[in-house]
Amino acid sequence: MDGWPGGPAQTDAVAGSTAGFSGVPAGPAQVPSAVATVAAGRAVTAVWETDVGGLTFEVGAGADRCFVKWVPASSGVDLEAEAARLAWARPFTPVPEVLAAGADAAGAWMVTAPLPGRCAVAERWVAEPGAAVRAIGEGLRAMHDSLPAGASPFSWMAGERLADARRRAADGLLHPGRWDEAHRPLGVERALALLAEVPAVDRLVVCHGDSCGPNTLLTDDGHWSGHVDLGSLGVADRWSDLAVATWSTQWNYGPGWEDALLDAYGVSPDPGRTRYYRLLWDLGP
Repeated sequence: MDGWPGGPAQTDAVAGSTAGFSGVPAGPAQVPSAVATVAAGRAVTAVWETDVGGLTFEVGAGADRCFVKWVPASSGVDLEAEAARLAWARPFTPVPEVLAAGADAAGAWMVTAPLPGRCAVAERWVAEPGAAVRAIGEGLRAMHDSLPAGASPFSWMAGERLADARRRAADGLLHPGRWDEAHRPLGVERALALLAEVPAVDRLVVCHGDSCGPNTLLTDDGHWSGHVDLGSLGVADRWSDLAVATWSTQWNYGPGWEDALLDAYGVSPDPGRTRYYRLLWDLGP
């Protein structure tokens, strides 16, 4: 496919594929009233913030510990859909157990039990990128192998995602300024044209749907222990996940770790599918 930017696999991207911020909050976060109600006097610590104003809080300690994911009503995030995906996936692979969920005029929330381990971009693992990247690759392969694609009620196929991108483009909701800098010069019309030719499927699996490094948990011995943030989980070509997982190594650990992740997963690089699914990811909601 001619006209693709950034070389055959866009391996020269730099930290931060979008203009939005997601990460550990830089300062104290305001605790929504719904989260305070769940906490019922227990300690509350904001551990993650998203570019749509979502916040994840760690509540309590020890046997009383849980996590509360909260999103504002304006975010467009469907926590009910994520809860359904977690409930379906949990018998097959380590994902959080949903303890409660709810919504009010301000937003929606979901309470989950903790899993063992820490986020793969915790300070410990940023200092040991080789171990972190290996665990991410192994964990993604284990998840793909464990979840039964033929029984999944959820889909994340490229054709459906492309149709959604076209609908949002028609409504003026695609903003190249939020895309990776290698994709921005394409503009909406050219980007959609490049995506029109969907690559043949390599292997259908149940994809994570947001396979960035922060969504894999690692135990202290460097082994993956579970996955979080599965609101887009669904059947798709495994490169839908692999393209983003390898891209994420650049943002989280610096250049040079993509092949190590693919080695740990057990697959050779695929530049064509990688560049396709990275562009499709950038055009996502």
